[in-house]
Amino acid sequence: MTNAPRNILFIMFDQLRFDYLSCTGHPHLHTPHLDALAAKGVRFSHCYVQSPICGASRMSFYTGRYVHSHGAAWNNFPLKVGEITLGDHLRVQGMDSWLIGKTHMKVDDAGLDRLGISRDSIIGARVAECGFDVFERDDGLWGEGPSGSYDMKPSPYNAFLKSKGYAAENPWQHNANAGRDEVGKIASGWFMRHADKPADIAEEDSETPWLTSRAMEFIQQQDERGAGPWMCHLSYIKPHWPYIVPAPYHDMYGADQVMPVVRAAQELENTHPVYAAFMKNQIGRTFSTPGVREKVIPAYMGLIKQADDQMGRLFHWLEETGHMQDTMIVVTSDHGDYLGDHWLGEKDLFHDPSVRVPLIVYDPSSRADATRGTVCDAMVESIDLAATFVDFAGGEVPDHILEGRSLRGYLHGDTPQDWRDFVVSEYDYSATPEAEALGLDPKEARLFMLADKDWKCVFADGGFRPLLYDLKSDPQELCDLGGDVAYADVIARFESQLSQWARRPSQRTTISDAELRAKRLGSAQDVGIFIGVYDERELPPEVIQKTIAPKKG
Repeated sequence: MTNAPRNILFIMFDQLRFDYLSCTGHPHLHTPHLDALAAKGVRFSHCYVQSPICGASRMSFYTGRYVHSHGAAWNNFPLKVGEITLGDHLRVQGMDSWLIGKTHMKVDDAGLDRLGISRDSIIGARVAECGFDVFERDDGLWGEGPSGSYDMKPSPYNAFLKSKGYAAENPWQHNANAGRDEVGKIASGWFMRHADKPADIAEEDSETPWLTSRAMEFIQQQDERGAGPWMCHLSYIKPHWPYIVPAPYHDMYGADQVMPVVRAAQELENTHPVYAAFMKNQIGRTFSTPGVREKVIPAYMGLIKQADDQMGRLFHWLEETGHMQDTMIVVTSDHGDYLGDHWLGEKDLFHDPSVRVPLIVYDPSSRADATRGTVCDAMVESIDLAATFVDFAGGEVPDHILEGRSLRGYLHGDTPQDWRDFVVSEYDYSATPEAEALGLDPKEARLFMLADKDWKCVFADGGFRPLLYDLKSDPQELCDLGGDVAYADVIARFESQLSQWARRPSQRTTISDAELRAKRLGSAQDVGIFIGVYDERELPPEVIQKTIAPKKG
């Protein structure tokens, strides 16, 4: 083991539930390679993302700031020019910051134009790519419809597939994410009845192996050119829908290995209006239909099994090249997937299947030997990773900018003092059909979740009551107590915490607390400014000398 990691490999899966690994308790889905990483590192059992939607969550990972601070509150909301990102922080410490895969970042085109920043410049390119230098960016949704394409950027994955001989104009849509029916017609993975079919693609050409190969190529190129320390964000597209996976993973699991659904009839009684609106959407209704989970979840499990096998391939290669000894490895997800739990599909709301994510951190240094294979149950937020990376890169964490806290203490067996008591997640659903159905002004369609080990409380703007769950007596979050006056004191406590959190000086990012303290020790009189002084004789002569005795030109 080395004294300190030289590089950081930051692996993110998209829509991977916290409980769909064998090391987190899934009884049928065996993930030996991620389990082995957890056995060499620390697994954080209570990690929460700052928003349960892709874009907003990722912007918090990349800025180390709450959604309330960075403002990119939903998919394709631009991250404003001027937000300091992980790449900016790490480059100050001499560490490059590279992207392979997805960010779901939308560039602030108006901001670039206002400031006259060219997208072809180094600064412009980094601002446009969430602070990363790009080895390969692919956001992984190349759908097409009557109004055009979901993503207007060129698809590097489609270019790769065409180089491999796939003839379709959009092989992502018609090969990687589609199968074939009994007569050979395209069976699109968009339609979940086809989830049990194998994707019409060679397994080694599918998205997860492709990105794994690209990561290995990147690291090899860094080695060949003798590059300095790097942080590589390897951001996978799967197991995000479409729920379809190539052979042999398509039929590794069956309906008998699908975990029982977590939902109850009582959730349909006196349901909170916002919760009810999401229950009624297309994917909520679909996942509440008998037989859908049994068709879809085996494919979701197959996507995760493929991902774990690719981790085995990657970790073996890192061992062979010596990088397992000089590279910190972090594995997490941007959010989870309801998969029918709580009468919901997708993510969006704040039950644990959506907002709680896996987090495994492997530190190769000898300082971490005492914690290898341990599980930490501290309340961790996704924004803690940016602070952790800056800390390991040798920098002092700028806590007037980064709102998370370094996990180094937990990794090295030195439990941090005064760790947070609760976590916060936010959801701005102002651009959704649910907000329209509820008749909400865009400024009202916001949710704030606060959770500690015992309780979870969700505050809803727009005149709605809170939701409240007693996690000790109801760990599956089936009984909403938010309308019960007997719990008014619990809700009041969380409301006070929310108020305290919202009043933090999150926009004061240009001057640190240390600089402010230093200003207290100085005096305006030292630079010839005298406020409120009546008689100059009250002051020491040396202070007023230049004021009363002018120099001759």
